[in-house]
Amino acid sequence: MDFVVWPFRFHFVAGGAVVFPAGKASNILRGAFGTVFRQLACVPECREARTCEIAGDCPYAKVFEPRQEWSDAAGPSGLADWPRPFVFRALHLDGKTVQAGESFYFDLVLFEAPHAVLPYFVLTFRQLAEAGLGPTRGRAVLRKVEDLAPVEAEEVFDGTRLVNRELAGLRFDLGGAGSGAGSTDRLLGRFLTPTELKGGGELVDRPEFGILLKRLRDRISNLRVFYQGGALEVDFEALGQAAEEVEIARCELRRVESERLSSRTGQRHSLGGFVGEVEYVGEMARFVEFLRVGAWVGVGRQTVWGKGCLEVVTEDGESGRRG
Repeated sequence: MDFVVWPFRFHFVAGGAVVFPAGKASNILRGAFGTVFRQLACVPECREARTCEIAGDCPYAKVFEPRQEWSDAAGPSGLADWPRPFVFRALHLDGKTVQAGESFYFDLVLFEAPHAVLPYFVLTFRQLAEAGLGPTRGRAVLRKVEDLAPVEAEEVFDGTRLVNRELAGLRFDLGGAGSGAGSTDRLLGRFLTPTELKGGGELVDRPEFGILLKRLRDRISNLRVFYQGGALEVDFEALGQAAEEVEIARCELRRVESERLSSRTGQRHSLGGFVGEVEYVGEMARFVEFLRVGAWVGVGRQTVWGKGCLEVVTEDGESGRRG
């Protein structure tokens, strides 16, 4: 039972100063992408995807505002809004000003097959960069896009055209997640961007391993239902109970407060959460593959805004890659 991620790197050259406010680079990219993508895909008289009569056939709606009602896929009860089939990773751009002539990049991680959605991202960011990025609308040029899945990154867009070939992505085997084979007794989790996790319906201050694993399990399963052919075929209850046996040995977290202002609704939303390191001890071999996937998909609330970026390091020093 596989789960696949498709990571890409978008390379630009700045034509003027491009500013990324601290803690908001990924969310700025997400918001700008949605705005320009909607302009490209939607007719002028369309007021919003939720009330659009053809939303089920609209590329913008299906990628940026996906909803259960527009698909035959049987999602979890009560989940009207689907998780988006993408996240941006731009932590290295937070608080940075890119000067004219300098190069910069961000990463895009897709959870839906690239042939269905990647052209929309390339087209939108090529136009968006020319119009201006960030609060100062600094212009840039999209030079190339690379596929990060191979050992050595391969170019899929040369600034002019996309390659026409199948992209394999990174494949994770979650089928043996309950076997407990091998031994992993110590693991470090780094929460790189503000993270919010819920346990028992409430936000928690400490990411107990059982809570972390359950939220990862649910997110991966939901993404697989909607974009990769079906739910995880694992014993959810048994997996969660086993994860609760893992303990925290060290917890060094701090709370970060920030917020975003929606240009569409005018509402303010929190971008806050905890960041820092947590060291876990216990038998974790059965969970490692979930954590490796988590390093790509993120965990917790509002991952599409750039929250919940996770890095995991096992006791042998292996670091889970992240987008």
